[in-house]
Amino acid sequence: MKALILSCNTGGGHNSCADAIKVAFEERGHTCDIADSLGFVSDKLSKFVSWGHTTMYRHIPGLFRAGYGFAEKHPAVLGDDTAVYKLLSDGTKQLYNYIEQGDYDTVICAHVFAGFLLRQTVLEYHLELKTAFVATDYTCSPGVAASEVDYCFIPDDSLKETFVAQGVAEEKIFSVGIPVKKEFYKCGNRAEAKKMQGIHTGHSHLMIMCGSMGCGPIEKLTKLLSKGMDDTIEVSIVCGTNKKLLENLKEAFGDVPNIHLHGFVDNIGVMMDSAELYLTKPGGLSTTEAAAKRLPMVFVDAVAGCEEYNLNYFVNIGGAVTAESAEALAQLCLNLLRDKKQLALMKSALEALPNKNAAEQICEIMCNGCLSAECCK
Repeated sequence: MKALILSCNTGGGHNSCADAIKVAFEERGHTCDIADSLGFVSDKLSKFVSWGHTTMYRHIPGLFRAGYGFAEKHPAVLGDDTAVYKLLSDGTKQLYNYIEQGDYDTVICAHVFAGFLLRQTVLEYHLELKTAFVATDYTCSPGVAASEVDYCFIPDDSLKETFVAQGVAEEKIFSVGIPVKKEFYKCGNRAEAKKMQGIHTGHSHLMIMCGSMGCGPIEKLTKLLSKGMDDTIEVSIVCGTNKKLLENLKEAFGDVPNIHLHGFVDNIGVMMDSAELYLTKPGGLSTTEAAAKRLPMVFVDAVAGCEEYNLNYFVNIGGAVTAESAEALAQLCLNLLRDKKQLALMKSALEALPNKNAAEQICEIMCNGCLSAECCK
């Protein structure tokens, strides 16, 4: 099998999902590559959409919330003959050439935009491919059904009716979870992880990260937490690609010994192992990573839209909590760090979830159920 994964540079989650699937395919002996779907239309469009997405998340989340809500209520805006669909259709020739030159027989979409582009390419050039869509949020996003793929991989059985109601054929739906990297499916020793992070093993550790772009009221939350913390609580803040946020926090808290500041990091799994609690926005990938690590969460509802469904999913099963104001969120974190019993209950709720490697399941299903790398070769 030669597989191509079409991702999209709208936040780090879609690319992280694609990376996890790529590893699973390659471990079974398959060729697997990743490409930016919007890049087939134009590099300028890809950069503009990436910039616009980051800007909305950091500065005007209400615009994203409104746009997503409008698309949910008016699904026709993402249908055939719409501006969005026509724009993406401009990349069909480039994608066709890429598929032909790479001799791919399988194409997997990690974003709904990729699904639109792939569908139109298949129709125009009469391609015979195995095609799939992988949902990266705990809902059926607007436009998923329009992709008309062979396989639709969803996060949880409880969402199947939602996808069917949106027009996805039930026989195409497979509940596998959201693909995350293998490292998240194993929980490391907390004391050892704390030592690796420079955290006192006897202290409670709160990890804060609001997406790869560092959005949400992190500065305000840090200020509130610093006022209520005692010497037995330590906080690690990951700012991701938000350099301005990191600079501001260093200026305000750089000399506070129990507040640890980070930019972009590549050891999120170890940081999660070292934490008792995770304050984050409810992105599809970040919540799934934490759930796989059995790490209780407090949600900042920074963006809403599709992330509101992620929030509701984990709050409803008891693995996460939330509050409406920054003040309430900070106090909630401090209370939980001192309430070991409640943290244990939240952890137990997450432990009740399936913890199978979603990427491996996707590979298994698309390989017609083969169970080892050897039989795929």
